[in-house]
Amino acid sequence: MASLGLSFPPASKTPTYLASSSSSFFSHSSLSLKTSLSRSRNSVFASVVKCDMPESLNVGNGNPSIPIINERTLPKFLESARMEKSVSRTNTRLKLFSGTANPALSQEIAWYMGLDLGKINIKRFADGEIYVQLQESVRGCDVYLVQPTCTPTNENLMELLIMVDACRRASAKKVTAVIPYFGYARADRKTQGRESIAAKLVANLITEAGADRVLACDLHSGQSMGYFDIPVDHIYCQPVILDYLASKSIPSEDLVVVSPDVGGVARARAFAKKLSDAPLAIVDKRRSGHNVAEVMNLIGDVKGKVAIMVDDMIDTAGTIVKGAALLHQEGAREVYACCTHAVFSPPAIERLSGGLLQEVIVTNTLPVAEKNYFPQLTILSVANLLGETIWRVHDDSSVSSIFL
Repeated sequence: MASLGLSFPPASKTPTYLASSSSSFFSHSSLSLKTSLSRSRNSVFASVVKCDMPESLNVGNGNPSIPIINERTLPKFLESARMEKSVSRTNTRLKLFSGTANPALSQEIAWYMGLDLGKINIKRFADGEIYVQLQESVRGCDVYLVQPTCTPTNENLMELLIMVDACRRASAKKVTAVIPYFGYARADRKTQGRESIAAKLVANLITEAGADRVLACDLHSGQSMGYFDIPVDHIYCQPVILDYLASKSIPSEDLVVVSPDVGGVARARAFAKKLSDAPLAIVDKRRSGHNVAEVMNLIGDVKGKVAIMVDDMIDTAGTIVKGAALLHQEGAREVYACCTHAVFSPPAIERLSGGLLQEVIVTNTLPVAEKNYFPQLTILSVANLLGETIWRVHDDSSVSSIFL
């Protein structure tokens, strides 16, 4: 039996993957990303609520910028929030467990919440079957399982289902599936005859496994929430990206937000509204097949502007790169790509590092392998958002149980 068991350090110590040789908030790339948060009144982001971040960044030699919360440097509003939780919420019945899909994010969430990750043993048998055993009691506890259904999608999904089943059979009071990236979300409707709606199937599997609630980030379409017969908390990661963009202090008259397709117009419009109601442009894209994008034309004016393309995920990067090429053709001065989920299926890295994009800004809802780093890449942490959401959901459920 091949063992892939997990073992995490206690939350009070800095994990090795979070350790750094300086007190910088990022370790960064060849791009000179200065994040001195000058609160200039001329800044386009003057109306956006910003985090208190360090005055400057330490610029490395060719590594991507990876802003990850660690014990050495933390924005003031997070530091105060974490101290309050650590002091007043240590004797809670809340349990946090991690699957094998993204243990780094799970550890960050646990540290922000002032908790230790729960002890769990996850193994693979020789034939690939998954074995899960909780190594501490969860009887009567409010349990949260952090597991994005990323590559390998089917294995990570099955692992999540078995984790839910293990918690249910261990008499957990409530089981919440924390799914930073919800796989199969693109198969949310029938666009051709005889197609499956896999998003509904996966929702049924999670519900039938015994989950009481689902917490997900930036679903491909909001209608996916309706596929679940249990409550779904839909978290938007835009504030993390907006706060990072605020450090660049781009004048409002130079900005235009671009939707890479018609389906993402609502997302781009919401993003533009938070950027001092920046103008909106739309790329008219038509697909000839799955993962194949054909850009036709542009709706809107981008000449001489700094274009910010907003999408929920980057898979093969065909849509983003062809859209960026069109924007440069129409006279855009710079093009930034902002998305939540960095799927990065081949040949995404080759396309994104080709020079058309000034910067590719993603979050760590999915783990990005070091081999997929490139100079324009910036990875932002969503651990604070997920940690805060978990606390609030837990507090609400605790209050509700008092009156039952």
